Order: sequence, then structure tokens, then C-alpha cells
Amino acid sequence: MNFLRKISPLRLIVLGFASVITLGAVILLLPISANDGVKVEVIDAFFTSTSAVCVTGLIAVDTYDTFNAFGQTVVALLIQIGGLGVTSIGVGIILLAGKKVSFRDRIMVKEAMGLDSMKGIVRIVKSVLLLTLAFESIGAILSFIVFSQDYPTGRAIGISLFHSIAAFNNSGFDILGGLQNLIPYKDNILLNLTTCGLIIFGGLGFHVIKEIITKHSFKKLSFHSKVVLSMTGILLISGTILIKFTENITWLGAFFFSTSARTAGFSTYMLSGFTNAGLFVLIILMFMGASPGSTGGGIKTTTTFVLFKSAYSMSTNKNCVAFKRKIGSTLITKACLLTLLASTLVIIDTLFLTILEPGYSFIQLLFETVSAFGTVGLSTGITPDLSVVSKVIIILTMFIGRLGPLTMASIWIYKPTSSVSYSEENLTIG
Repeated sequence: MNFLRKISPLRLIVLGFASVITLGAVILLLPISANDGVKVEVIDAFFTSTSAVCVTGLIAVDTYDTFNAFGQTVVALLIQIGGLGVTSIGVGIILLAGKKVSFRDRIMVKEAMGLDSMKGIVRIVKSVLLLTLAFESIGAILSFIVFSQDYPTGRAIGISLFHSIAAFNNSGFDILGGLQNLIPYKDNILLNLTTCGLIIFGGLGFHVIKEIITKHSFKKLSFHSKVVLSMTGILLISGTILIKFTENITWLGAFFFSTSARTAGFSTYMLSGFTNAGLFVLIILMFMGASPGSTGGGIKTTTTFVLFKSAYSMSTNKNCVAFKRKIGSTLITKACLLTLLASTLVIIDTLFLTILEPGYSFIQLLFETVSAFGTVGLSTGITPDLSVVSKVIIILTMFIGRLGPLTMASIWIYKPTSSVSYSEENLTIG
């Protein structure tokens, strides 16, 4: 215990995620988790557990064909823990037990959820848990209407609950079997819109959802919420149009992929049949991702917004302003650093995969890497056939993508600011 008290909150969060992943993998390796006659390899158990906790959805083995009801429940729980965050779940358990939340626990929740202060931490955690329960319950009921038409009642209930948890937590897992995902339901409007609704709200972030519910007016929203909603709308519309124009699919399918590509990972069409142009559009959407404080990954919508606004302000020699608010230089620097770290990670991982997997095309391997970093889960179908080393690379990429490259970097290389200063020198750029 004394050892844990000396560890910084950020490192404890990383340790918490790693511990849950390891525990999940161990449970999935047990005979009670697998279907009769199925042997789960160690790498596949860790891959599945990491993908679930990091709410990604990339799968090395089909969840339904490999794991029984118990194993599927474990995967669902891992998705829920990963979506809400280890610290939020821990605080929730403390509250249910009727115990007091310690100051250290509050710090960890603040760091994990990216909050500005510790004011009202317990109230925020309660709201998050209640909102999650509400959205997932509604999603499960609507999904049941669809699945009950094709499956017995008991199985339909299980599929509906699993699907709702996976969708709201932006994780593309399914338990339909045969690696088919939602392809059989590509024309089902109710299931498509229900899934998209869960993904969108799950990707907005709990702070934004709460403001939408309480303030009822765009003008009354905070600067953060305005940026998130604006960017989400722009990416959904532009993504839908681009996908429709690059692929021979329906408008419903294009909208579904525009929604899913921004960190959910559900598929209604086989991606192996997509053109390079269509795959590249999805890669861009996956890299941008969802919003801060949400269950999604990527560099986040706010980072993308700041990058474009700062680029515009620099090119026009104007102040970086949006919604009558100035965007500070510190925020711009942070956005640039995050994007640089994320791009570097994707480039290095893709390079290694191209060396290790010469049988696949560059676009397939780049797609797989960005999907892992963005905790999306979309794949062109190559995941199960990757080598052990390649799967390890994808596992690490999912882990970094979930926690954030900036967080991972600051944990290990951050040092207190030095009092020594140097003279400034000019450098030609561009």
C-alpha cells in the first residue's frame, strides 16, 4: 500500500488499466470462458481483453464462436469498465458500499476524466453512472425489438444488452458469430439509427451530454460543448458525403460508417470490398476520433478544431478566435504536440507492420494501425491472421490510444520546469 501511495495518480490509472486487462485475459483463458472444444491462445486472450478494456473492437477471434455465455459476459464487463474508466468504476463501488471517497481517489478521477478541478467529483461520477445506465437501457430495449425477430427471447436479450453496452462505449464487439458484425442488418433502419445514436452520444462526452440535458439551448452551452457539437456535426455530414461518393453503398450505410469510423468499429458492409479512397476517408475519420471525456479515442474533435482554427488564424494573421472566445497559445501547442505524437506512433507502428506482414497491402496495414490507435475496431479482415509480434504491436497501440499518447509521454518523460533560460534564436520554417 505504501508503494502505491508514492505512485502519481496518472501512473496509477495506467497501472489500473493494465491490471484489468491482465485479469480479463486470465479469466478468458480459463476453460469456463470458452466454448466446448475451443482452446484460446494466450496472445488472443490478451488481444481480446485489451481490445475490450480499450473499447476498441478489433478481434483476433470471433467473440461468439470462441467464448460461451460466461466469457461473453466477461467481455461485456471489460468493455463497460474500459468505457467508464477504472477510476470511475472504483469510485462507484466505494459509493455503493457507503464509504467516503478519499482525496486521492478524487485526484485520480479528475486526471482520468480530464476535469479542470475536483469540485463536485462525486456528483459527476454519480451522473456518469446514471447517464450510462439510462442510455444503455434505452439502447437495449430498441435493439431487442430488432433481435427478437431473429433469435429466441433469451438469446435476443443477451445480444441486445451486449450490443447496447458495446455501442454506447464505442466498442465494435458483437456476439452474432461468424465475424459478420452487423452486416445482416445493413438495411434495418431501427438498429442502424439506434446504434448510431448510442455511438454519437457515447462519443460526445458526459459533460456535453449533461449540458444538453440541462441547458436546452446551444447559446447557453459552454465553449467546450459548442466546439464538440459543431465538430461532431461537421464530421458526420462530411464523412457521410465522402463515403457515399467513394463507395457503392446506401446513404444509410454511408451515415453508419461515418458515425462508426469515429471510434465505434461496427460494420454493415465488408470493408475488404471498399476502394482505397473509401478506406482513406475512414482512416481520416478514425484518426480524428471522438471527443474528450467520452468513451472514444483518436486525437479528439477538439484537437482537430484547434488545429484548423490556429492554421487559419496564422495564415490570415488574425487572433485565434471561435464562438467569441480566444484560443490560447498553450492550447494550440498542446494540440500540435498531441497530433505529432499520435502521427509518430501511427507511422512507426505501420512501418513495423509492413516489415512483419509483407503479404498485406500498405493501406490495409495503415488502416489496422489507425483503427487500433483510434480505438475504433474496424478492420479489412486481416486481424485474426496477423503474427504474434504484430498482434503485440496492435495491443500496445490500442493501450496507448485509449490512455492518450500525451498522457503516456508525460508519465515517463515529464520533468519539473528548469529555472535556467536561454536566449531566443530565429529559425526559418517552411
